Amino acid sequence: MKGAEVLNISQLEVFLRTVELGSLTKAAAKLNYTQSGISHTIKSMETKYETTLLIRDRSGVRLTSAGRELLPYMQAAFSSHRLLMEKVQEMHRMESGLIRVGTFTSVSSQWLPGIIQKFKADYPKVHFELLHGNNDEIEHGIASGRLDCGFMKLPAAENLHTIFLRRDPMVVVLSEDHPFAEKASFPVKALEQFPYIEIDEVIENEITRVFSEHHIRPDVHYTQKDDYAVIAMVEKDLGITLLPELVLKDSVRTVVCRQLTVPSFRDIGIASTGENPASGLTSAFLRCTQEWVEEEYGRQL
Repeated sequence: MKGAEVLNISQLEVFLRTVELGSLTKAAAKLNYTQSGISHTIKSMETKYETTLLIRDRSGVRLTSAGRELLPYMQAAFSSHRLLMEKVQEMHRMESGLIRVGTFTSVSSQWLPGIIQKFKADYPKVHFELLHGNNDEIEHGIASGRLDCGFMKLPAAENLHTIFLRRDPMVVVLSEDHPFAEKASFPVKALEQFPYIEIDEVIENEITRVFSEHHIRPDVHYTQKDDYAVIAMVEKDLGITLLPELVLKDSVRTVVCRQLTVPSFRDIGIASTGENPASGLTSAFLRCTQEWVEEEYGRQL
């Protein structure tokens, strides 16, 4: 049967626009066809389906009963094709581009290399611009459009869209020779009983919160700007320190990490603008980040 032949999208567009405008002449002008071209296209469709779709008279055109019955299916087919083409174009646009990501030290060193490697397997031409900062700076960067997304300690500002990624325990870092190195956990009050090595950077916010909640006054002997320098000093038994566990991941230093007897955590997430949907490229990066974190920590269980 001729009706089994597939109509092309151009024919559907001609038919739908003619029905919409109610005139062969108006459809021809709108689609940059000749009137005979419009008429020939519709006649070709009617031949394929072995039925009359339009009645033509001096007032214009109107649907036959068969045309009315087939119209919603033609509209659905044309709409589906349009959505398909939009998706293909979006994918082509995503083949290259720039993603601007806000981040902080431990995520930059422990997560981002793996996440970017996974992402670039699908989008090899995409480039990244990484900007380091604290929560306030990253929030402002996203809100102002300077950043497409950013890793943050949750909760974040209410006007941002956030995705929870990982609960990161706070751990006490000790030398192998420390008296508590063999213990299962570290007493909270003992934080003020040993020489303490303080880190002087934005990560201090989580650490001072622990001290404040438990009314701890650490005996600070040293202050360092870099967390990895702090770990090196702990290794030499110069003191203890409190850090998020992520900072210690894959550390080459020989140290012991113990959670507090009253566990404390920081929640890490990734944020994007909450007012407008993230771009296709940014959305793909957010999904990739979620998948990578789930895969990475799933393997460790």
